[in-house]
Amino acid sequence: MTTITTPETGLDTVAELAAQLRVDAIRSSTSAGSGHPTSSMSAADLLAVLVTRHLHYDWDNPHDPSNDHLIYSKGHASPLVYSVFKAVGVISDEELMTGYRRFGRRLEGHPTPILPWVDVATGSLGQGLPDGVGVALAGKYLDKFPYRVWVLCGDSEMAEGSIWEALDKASYYQLSSLVVIVDVNRLGQRGETDLGWNLDAYTARAEAFGARVLTVDGHDVEAIDDAFTTAARTDGKPTVILAKTIKGKGFSEVENRPNWHGKPLPADMAGRAIAELGGERHLILRGPLPPDGSTDSSAPAADRAAQPHTTKPVEPPATTYDVGAKVATRKAYGDALVALGARDPKVVALDGEVSNSTYASEFAKAYPDRYFEMFIAEQQMVAAATGLAVRGYRPYASTFAAFLTRAHDFIRMGAVSGVGLRLVGSHAGVEIGADGPSQMGLEDLAMIRAVQGSTVLYPADATSTVALTDAMATTRGISYLRTTRGNYPVLYPDGESFPIGGSKTLRETDHDQVTLIGAGVTLHAALAAADTLADKGITARVIDLYSIKPIDGAALAAAANATAGRIVVAEDHHPEGGLGSAVIDSLITARIPDLHITHLAVREMPGSGTGDELLAWAGIDADHIAAAAQALITTGDPA
Repeated sequence: MTTITTPETGLDTVAELAAQLRVDAIRSSTSAGSGHPTSSMSAADLLAVLVTRHLHYDWDNPHDPSNDHLIYSKGHASPLVYSVFKAVGVISDEELMTGYRRFGRRLEGHPTPILPWVDVATGSLGQGLPDGVGVALAGKYLDKFPYRVWVLCGDSEMAEGSIWEALDKASYYQLSSLVVIVDVNRLGQRGETDLGWNLDAYTARAEAFGARVLTVDGHDVEAIDDAFTTAARTDGKPTVILAKTIKGKGFSEVENRPNWHGKPLPADMAGRAIAELGGERHLILRGPLPPDGSTDSSAPAADRAAQPHTTKPVEPPATTYDVGAKVATRKAYGDALVALGARDPKVVALDGEVSNSTYASEFAKAYPDRYFEMFIAEQQMVAAATGLAVRGYRPYASTFAAFLTRAHDFIRMGAVSGVGLRLVGSHAGVEIGADGPSQMGLEDLAMIRAVQGSTVLYPADATSTVALTDAMATTRGISYLRTTRGNYPVLYPDGESFPIGGSKTLRETDHDQVTLIGAGVTLHAALAAADTLADKGITARVIDLYSIKPIDGAALAAAANATAGRIVVAEDHHPEGGLGSAVIDSLITARIPDLHITHLAVREMPGSGTGDELLAWAGIDADHIAAAAQALITTGDPA
């Protein structure tokens, strides 16, 4: 076994390493019985040059904040990724051969941050580059560190719109530290890609989005080396290196041939391929260390990022509100975010060109150096938040609730990456009124509830909004806050506690006959309905279910038992997957007997109108809640 750790590794040795990477990609995928060896073989020369001569990285200290970042946007080339990890000496050949794609092992089918050398989970194509933009934003504007962000892309994913959102924002923010390496091997899963080897077309597109473009023979290690050297010379633009390669390079039986995507070589073919490539090798090669050396890798991730440069402290707005005053929860979110930013320099904010509606604009005014405008690019907004989270920041990303649906795959992959993202959706439900259904978030609660490990919050007033915005800062995983367009009365005094996973019971007696459950706008309707019922001699328990996930199962079970299972749930959301589904799931899990539940939700396609008109049309206003409760009491059945 030979170990070379200097940045002066010769190109002949680099070529040997490239052959080793190809051989190990074949060996590992054949051993596992699945994988993408041909996609790995096309990019082997690119990564061999990069990791030995240009990637400034301390492999023994992957959390050194000075390290470059290498993001594998073409995550299906995981045999290559793991072969690189073997080549730099951080995993063994035994692990590569016995751990790849095996149950319970860390070398998963697509790379995830379970490995400390992987920043973000990839495999859903078109996401690694947008995530890389977020990392590069942190480096240039917050960390003030000179690290480079290298992203390996496949040519098939260049058909994803998110790639072009990323290049657009990389150019807008002049991210010259971002280097995009495109493995143009011509063949996708089912045949040729839309542009094949038309590098001129790729060049025109990338240049149109403001990138500096270099083209190179992706199997000429000297040319690759020159291109990487040029990429390091900053000119205020991101660099795109278009590398023309051959899929399956190194084994003549599969080179440039379709129908080998995602297929391991059978054992006999693997033997012939390894022989053609010159046999097994076990080189360990490392490139240059980061310029600032190593730091303590045992420190928590949130503490390893450099402290951001900030403007002088601002006087935060008041985040206390008089009970009964009418305040929109979206306005309270903006106030809370500014106050939080004053206390915590790692809080950053992003928005999708609606900050004057979400009130993220208040943070932008107070802390312009920690605010990133993503314009109408919701996928890139969530991806940039992911990249910022990689660097230890606490991003809050806001837009209209309806438009977060565009970014669902990025939210889902954020959960796979294990990053902390704080998402805020305003203008939710039919309550927004005349704008009509294109603007009404009616699916958002279900969408985020379905994300593994997520937290879903829906405050009804300004006081609870401030408390929950603060709580999100230290909440792990994906958290979502739903805010309301209209002004509604403040229900809670300053200092009221709102633990995640809790609820508030606002009306309660020892002889309650029915439970009314709401969140956000429907909580106010439920309170009005309780007043109407009281005039008719009916006592109703009213629960503010501000935490939809995790849900307060104990409070729900107690209410169900106290009111003979009679429950009315009202939500400004489609019936599938939202507040009602969460309540029903909880009560079924608790095995509450003899339930009588009326679930009021938006069950038809809405149109335009006033908020009050639409809440009544949907059957989720106070009158409909009161009628449903009375029907449960008089007949025992839903209205």
